[in-house]
Amino acid sequence: MLNKTASRSFHLNLWLGLVGLAVGILAGFAVGVSPVLLFVAIVAVAGLIWFFASFEQAVIGLLILRSSLDLFSSLQIPAAFAIALNGLTILYVLVALLTGKAVKTDKFWWFFAVWVIFQSLWIILLPLGGLGMDASFLMNGVRVWMRYFSWLMVYLLVMQLKDSVPPEKIISLLLLSLVAPISIALLQIFIPESMLPPLLTAQGKAGSSVSGTLGFPNGLGIFLTMFIALVWWKLSISSKRLPWLLLLGLVSFVFVRTGYFTGVIAVFLLILFINSAKITPVRVIGVALFCCAFLWMFGSTEFGQQRLTEIYDTPLLNPNIDVSRSIILSYGDGNSFNWRIAHWTYLINAWNQFPILGYGLDTSRFLGIRDLETGGGYEAHNDYLRFLVEQGIVGLIGFLCFLFVQLWHLVSLLRNSQFNYARRNLCLLLVALYVANAVSMLASNIVDATTFFFYWWTLVAIAGWGDEYWNPNLAKTSA
Repeated sequence: MLNKTASRSFHLNLWLGLVGLAVGILAGFAVGVSPVLLFVAIVAVAGLIWFFASFEQAVIGLLILRSSLDLFSSLQIPAAFAIALNGLTILYVLVALLTGKAVKTDKFWWFFAVWVIFQSLWIILLPLGGLGMDASFLMNGVRVWMRYFSWLMVYLLVMQLKDSVPPEKIISLLLLSLVAPISIALLQIFIPESMLPPLLTAQGKAGSSVSGTLGFPNGLGIFLTMFIALVWWKLSISSKRLPWLLLLGLVSFVFVRTGYFTGVIAVFLLILFINSAKITPVRVIGVALFCCAFLWMFGSTEFGQQRLTEIYDTPLLNPNIDVSRSIILSYGDGNSFNWRIAHWTYLINAWNQFPILGYGLDTSRFLGIRDLETGGGYEAHNDYLRFLVEQGIVGLIGFLCFLFVQLWHLVSLLRNSQFNYARRNLCLLLVALYVANAVSMLASNIVDATTFFFYWWTLVAIAGWGDEYWNPNLAKTSA
């Protein structure tokens, strides 16, 4: 055993020495090019040392940090963060393999990896002329593929914490990711927009909608949907419930100010689904009060009243409006529901021309309604239609298979977590979130919610840890 440990230590030191030699050569080159590059190299080396020396703290710190970065999208900070995280994960895996250390995965991760590789088919076909768009759209596709690959790396990185950090501790620390988005959102609510710096103003919607650090109100709404569920989870396993009730109220208050109407339905589904496992009079009253208060808060906002009114002027509830009239109305009535019907009609017409393999990743926004002022396009606002248009029938089937296997995995985890209340509740929460988001995908761009999926795959990875990794004392806790 000692010889094996000494051998691993020798190999690790050898590789670190080689990395140090390479860094020294690059640093010398950087000095000759620009002092700024030397500074960047020093920071990168310091970060690399910290990552390996304090691996658990570094990973959790990076997880918490991610929710603060979308404010700086114009500076490409989130993209740089994703690339750096991918590089660190790959480097960690390489060092682990070279030193004989086990790399932790599970069956679902390997399926996830196969799906990400499958997505690269549309990157290959685009420059070969096999899709509806030409090679000038290649970088759009590469950017989307890198997003999927980053989610895969987040899952893999979190799995490496399996033997070293209690899952309850990681999830509790993830709640710190709320601090920056909620703080900025409160500033947007209570301080006039004219007094805020441009960096902190909400994008994508007019009126009183807030976006926090997520850049767009819908992005913040999707993000907060998950954290409403996480706070509910903490509430279900904690003996001191008042702090969590207050936090739940605060997060819900900010959520309704995003104006994310689809999210209201998602939250209702989420809460009803979570509480369906154990129906008691107290739970029924609590859920009813929460849903009523939630709907009242949403309806009390200017944007919420507008959205509730708009839905009555659509084919869904008004028999006097058909699809054709809805399309005509979408050009002047400002009704986002009618706008969606018109947008989807154009996208389906475009799909009919390339039905098998579609047009390529991230091309649907060039095929529907265009912005008359800027000439830019809009996202599909329906993830199933997006995959159909961008990847054809083949890609949509692949996406539906990915969703089905994901649900199967979550349900399997729920069935296998009957001996620990905290883990069982987390798995139930994830199934509920899955159902809520599967419904939301019918009218929203959930797949574009990069920050949400960063934390989603973190939770899915943690839920896959067996009951033996969870605090056994929480098995005796009941809501």
